[in-house]
Amino acid sequence: MSVDPDNVAACPIPLSDELVRLERFVTARRRLFVLTGAGCSTGSGIPDYRDADGGWKRRPPIQLREFLHEEPARRRYWARSMVGWSRVNRARPNGAHYALAELERRGRVATVVTQNVDGLHQRAGSRRVIDLHGRLDRVECLDCGGIMARGAYQSALLAANPEWAWLDAEIAPDGDADLDGADYRRFRVPACHGCGGLLKPSVVFFGESVPRPRVDMAMARLAGADGVLVLGSSLMVWSGYRFVRAARALGLPVAAVNLGRTRADAELELRVVQPCDRALSALLDSA
Repeated sequence: MSVDPDNVAACPIPLSDELVRLERFVTARRRLFVLTGAGCSTGSGIPDYRDADGGWKRRPPIQLREFLHEEPARRRYWARSMVGWSRVNRARPNGAHYALAELERRGRVATVVTQNVDGLHQRAGSRRVIDLHGRLDRVECLDCGGIMARGAYQSALLAANPEWAWLDAEIAPDGDADLDGADYRRFRVPACHGCGGLLKPSVVFFGESVPRPRVDMAMARLAGADGVLVLGSSLMVWSGYRFVRAARALGLPVAAVNLGRTRADAELELRVVQPCDRALSALLDSA
């Protein structure tokens, strides 16, 4: 079920027991710290990384070391990303994104810290968002520090590789595409138009640390929260799990909505096994 952002409170519906408990958890708090992962965007057509047991569903994403030091890896990354970007760019917020924006308007959600790089929380209307792992719609130069819109770089990629423009494939969670059997050796990767330097999407790659100021801002928001709600994250990587550990140290209750197990299952006050968009849409529809 999706939420109409202009009419999120229409037609109350009965809730299951676990959703009743989720509703009580949310409505008992005025300053929720929400942490979202890939499972929050699956309802928008962007796949997640892990299975119900927390294992990889596919080959893990590119490592920062590969991208920086291996030219064939960079060609492969940008070829796959060029094909996948148009579908990620067309993705639209789902019920979970709209519900969080509405809960922020109602004064329940104080901040959203997202591990996703798709920008869908902001498109749905959330304003207090920390993009923990950056944004896929921006590209940065690692030499001069320049920033450009991904749409502009997409045009440069297509102009340099017109023979790839017709390709289509299933997208992967990090915005690239599954191009099985493609020959990347002739794919051309445009350099920074300002200095000729190396360009990278403005996202945190695996093997790369989240910028310290970003973590510090999120921790400051956590210190002012009265509870934590995890949505669609297995918490298998430290960048997200650290906030659950910090919340428990502060004595804050933690609830999670996720289809599979999480690294923090033993630390949760409440665990709801539901798709994020269905759970949050139902929660608002019942209000």
